[in-house]
Amino acid sequence: MIKNYLKIAWRNIIKNKVYSALNILGLSAGMAVALLIALWVSYQYSYDKFLPDNGRLYQVMRNFNSNGDTLTFSSTSLKLADALRNSIPEFAHVAETDGQGAHGLMVGNKKFYLYGIQAGGDFLKMFRYLFINGNANVALKDPFSIVLTESTAKALFGSTDVINKMVRVDNHDNLKVTAVIKDLPENSTFQFKYLIPFSYYEATQGYVKRSRTGSFGNNGYAIYAELKPGASFAAVSAKIQNIEKGETNNLNAMNSNVILYPMLKWHLYSDFKNGKAISGFIDYVRIFTLIGALVLLIACINFINLSTARSEKRAREVGVRKAIGSQRRDLIFQFLVESALITFIAFLFSLLFVQLALPAFNSLTGTVISIPFGSPVFWMVMMACVLFTALLAGSRPAFYLSSFNPVKVLKGTIQVGKSASTSRKILVVTQFSCSIALIISTVIIYRQIQYAKNRPIGYQISRLMTTEVNSDLSHNYDALRNDLLQSGVVTAVSTSTSPTTTVWAHTDLDKFPGKRPGETVEMGTITVSDDYFKTLGMKILSGRDFTPGMKADTNNVVFNEAAIKRLRLTDPVNQIITWNQQQYRVIGVIKNALMDSPYKDADPTMFTFSANAANFNLIYQLSPNINTHQAVEKLTQIFNKYNPAYPYDYRFVDQDYNWKFSQEVLVGKLAGIFAGLAIFISCLGLFGLAAFVAEQRTKEMGIRKVLGATVAQVWLLLSKDFILLVIISCVIASPLAFYFLQKWLLKYDYHISIGPGVFIISAIIAVVITLLTISSQAIKAALANPVKSLKTE
Repeated sequence: MIKNYLKIAWRNIIKNKVYSALNILGLSAGMAVALLIALWVSYQYSYDKFLPDNGRLYQVMRNFNSNGDTLTFSSTSLKLADALRNSIPEFAHVAETDGQGAHGLMVGNKKFYLYGIQAGGDFLKMFRYLFINGNANVALKDPFSIVLTESTAKALFGSTDVINKMVRVDNHDNLKVTAVIKDLPENSTFQFKYLIPFSYYEATQGYVKRSRTGSFGNNGYAIYAELKPGASFAAVSAKIQNIEKGETNNLNAMNSNVILYPMLKWHLYSDFKNGKAISGFIDYVRIFTLIGALVLLIACINFINLSTARSEKRAREVGVRKAIGSQRRDLIFQFLVESALITFIAFLFSLLFVQLALPAFNSLTGTVISIPFGSPVFWMVMMACVLFTALLAGSRPAFYLSSFNPVKVLKGTIQVGKSASTSRKILVVTQFSCSIALIISTVIIYRQIQYAKNRPIGYQISRLMTTEVNSDLSHNYDALRNDLLQSGVVTAVSTSTSPTTTVWAHTDLDKFPGKRPGETVEMGTITVSDDYFKTLGMKILSGRDFTPGMKADTNNVVFNEAAIKRLRLTDPVNQIITWNQQQYRVIGVIKNALMDSPYKDADPTMFTFSANAANFNLIYQLSPNINTHQAVEKLTQIFNKYNPAYPYDYRFVDQDYNWKFSQEVLVGKLAGIFAGLAIFISCLGLFGLAAFVAEQRTKEMGIRKVLGATVAQVWLLLSKDFILLVIISCVIASPLAFYFLQKWLLKYDYHISIGPGVFIISAIIAVVITLLTISSQAIKAALANPVKSLKTE
């Protein structure tokens, strides 16, 4: 029986090649989009799940009560790490890190500048990466040791058999290799090329060692912890919440609640509100999940409309089958089998489309997605989805076609097709409403990105470069700076403790004029050297800049406008503030600069001065008259002179700044691509319906032409119904899109307002696309010879 159904279904597919092709192409495109998005969503949810016991891994963070507002910070103190390690027995492991930074690695004449982490001894005991050589018990135990990833070991030594071999770090110390681990997968939150024991950090940096016995308020480190099996997350959270509050002489500690942030939320939930992770990249995952479902729905609507539109062709077949004894359930099953066959063929094409699209998609999204052909689970899920799609797309045609009365059909007294016209129109409006909403979304996302990109930054990022300062560059800074300025390649040079486009440190002021009892002020803090504001092109609004070489300026500070507003200072210059129990004089105020998010207001920021330039980032402005390529060649020679042990490493600040838009740009590109595919699929259905209508009204068009109708009038007659449906779709899509996009924009402090123009433009685009789609069929019908169309059989 099934074989007979399949044979009939195949014959119907072959007999109606054009409509079958439209159905298969539309369904395959919709299924390809849905599959591609499903693979991408699955990849996003897979982050860090390759690690054993990932559900027991956490980052320790702080909720800081800032005058009633709860701010969440990942920076913590070494004192907190020791307190958790010594007083909370429910923790199996606790490890501190200094975050991720670049260091020079050298073996013989092989030199690399790579990113790594300085991590506590328990780090590899909780994050159990695969070991090639060594184990977690010996790795990170010796302060003067190093753990390499597989690719780093091969780059330095040409092999992974490197235990006890030496690597020179920052041209300062030789560290012994104690372990080699497998390269971290792309879906790992941590991405590093090596690990250095945190104990080495303490042994070589006196201020780090002093932080152990310092204050809970000395926050500059990251802490990770693993709960013991069976330990209660809720119970431990309650125990650690107030652990810092015992330090009653520190306002920062008194206002901090310690929290645990689950590892499985790190990738998708990064935005905190009122102390809880509520959003982040998960918003975009949900958006694209919805888009995938909508595109597949649009494809299914095409199938339904084309199948029911062709009902007149199948009516006599249904009538004959019922007359000779077929039951309605047999006919329903037959049509569902036909739907399943078309859907399965479309699925095979969708696999081909996805496979062809994956290289470009991976390049665009920065992922390593592939179709898991060898996974039984994948095929089970896909077959379930194929059956679901077949039922979704085929149910209405099956039940509609099988409902025909055989007597009326065979007598010719039933007018099939017209009874389904209303439902077809509703479905067309539905699919075009979805497509138009996607068009509107793409336009709004693009406008929001451009709006933020065109926002005044507050400093000059064009031709501004930065290099991380290692020990050699720091020791030779004065000579390096002189050579750079005398070379004519750069016009200004400075250093700072934060990159130009990020503020690494945030601290509290102890006292300031007008401070209210119990009030706290959290602000960004950057230590800079000579000519910092000149190098970046920041504008001094009042007071003065730090004076080059003046050691007295180490007791002075410069605030930005946002800080002055936050401190409520009406005449800030020469005011005295207290920070870290030391008094500072305000000597200047600079114009606000966007050093963090381009979508938010500038953060309150305080700049302090360091005459010895022992900072982390070297910043230099290229001369406007020199070619960038030539500049890099000359800079390489100068940097190699003072840092011969490692290759010259640099970044352009404008590239770092543009990276801040990467997430929104990616979302905009994907939304545009999927909106285009949704429109394409909708137009396939529209094309099929236009062809059907033109065929159905052939004689009518012939009569109208004989009576004097022009080609334009016939074209308009056939087109106006479709245009009306698209206009109705615009009316429905616009308020829905406005509602959801307005909610999306409100997550940004700096955002566009949605005016009527975007809806008008989207409507015009939709109408033009519709006209282009249906005009070929409408004009073909209008140009047909009326003599041929009026001939009777």
